[in-house]
Amino acid sequence: MHSSLKIAAALALVITAQASAHGLWTEERRGNIEVVYGHGAEDGPFKAEKIKGGWAFDAAGKMIPVTVQRLADHARLQPLRPPAIMAVLLDNGPWSQTPDKRWVNQDRTQVQDAIASTHSFKYSLAIYQEGARLPKLDMLRLAIIPQSDPLKVGPGKELQVQVLIDGRPAADIELYGDYRGAPHEISGKTDKGGRARIKVRNEGLNIIAAQLTLPMPKGAPVDKQSLFSSLTFVGEPHHE
Repeated sequence: MHSSLKIAAALALVITAQASAHGLWTEERRGNIEVVYGHGAEDGPFKAEKIKGGWAFDAAGKMIPVTVQRLADHARLQPLRPPAIMAVLLDNGPWSQTPDKRWVNQDRTQVQDAIASTHSFKYSLAIYQEGARLPKLDMLRLAIIPQSDPLKVGPGKELQVQVLIDGRPAADIELYGDYRGAPHEISGKTDKGGRARIKVRNEGLNIIAAQLTLPMPKGAPVDKQSLFSSLTFVGEPHHE
């Protein structure tokens, strides 16, 4: 194989590995709510059109109009007024692996003799205000729902969460209690009711994450779906 082709193939593998390994969350940066596509301390560019929805709510759980500002290498969420809660969806699209082990951004009906295929969706739920009432979150197929106000727990203490898949409790789901600081460290696993207790790790931003793979029916455009979800909140209020 020509060296440039080798490099292209290697890049394709890296891109796909990132597509499956990366998570999604939101952060307040320079006064803006930025959508972050990353893994651990690293975050990277992404196609802003892959953000398929952004939802903002006030403290009573009522929806606030929000626009998605699609920038050259990422997206920014712009609610009409400061939100208490924010949710976002990124559809990373289908990826298929060719017989020579290259990954392409298409489903297996478009790739001859594909040996593997997946479609990944990434969700995030952010809670910004104490006492916020959670609305119905049907837009999040995979969701990590706090069972008490996460902003009132405090670093070093445990927060009970429930993981839902399509609105139903999901058992045996591994949770990462500090996805940015320790993205490979499993902090707990859900019980039969989808619940787990996770220690709040940081005074600053906490990112609790979960991910799972769902097999698809024979003949579907992809073999499986990959779902990632995060819950973010600040561990301790900042005082000047």
